[in-house]
Amino acid sequence: MTLSAEDRARRIKIILFDVDGVLTDGGIWILPIPAADGTTHAVEVKGYSAHDGTSISLARLGGLKCGIITKRISETVAMRARDLKLEFVYQGAAYKMQAVREIMEKSGASLDEIAYVGDDVIDLPVMRECGFAVAVANARQQVKAAAHYVTPNRGGEGAGRDAVEFILAAKGVLDQCIESYIDESNPISPSMDIGKGGDLK
Repeated sequence: MTLSAEDRARRIKIILFDVDGVLTDGGIWILPIPAADGTTHAVEVKGYSAHDGTSISLARLGGLKCGIITKRISETVAMRARDLKLEFVYQGAAYKMQAVREIMEKSGASLDEIAYVGDDVIDLPVMRECGFAVAVANARQQVKAAAHYVTPNRGGEGAGRDAVEFILAAKGVLDQCIESYIDESNPISPSMDIGKGGDLK
């Protein structure tokens, strides 16, 4: 029997995201910064969607754990991951299934309980194996073909939020999670996605 996207989404316990092209628009800005000794070093800059940040909070309120797996290594990614208090952070992952297997071992989750959101061919091995594969609206065609769901929004423009809301809606808890997020008597929400730019204090 072929499972629907909703059936697959209902089983999810962990949602994992690629970064470039999924949580960002794929643009990578390399800025040359002059140093006092006359040399120049480069700083990488990325932009993230606040809507996606909120989606991590909603996911957590819905009982999901969240993480990122990316091939690039960037301090901006580390800072954003600290802001969002992500449970799983893997940078420099050329073969992303290796990270997924480690996450499964740490969490006790099965492949059927893992969702992955991707945009490019490096994401295909995970998307072909995980329980719920999501492609962003501007993903490569091969990635869309491997997906169980394609987001209405592009990477960096709320695609992560689309994926989370689809899963929570399939579980029947989306509205409940939204109400919990905006409930000022809820002690959890104020500690989520506080946006200190990676400040650990």
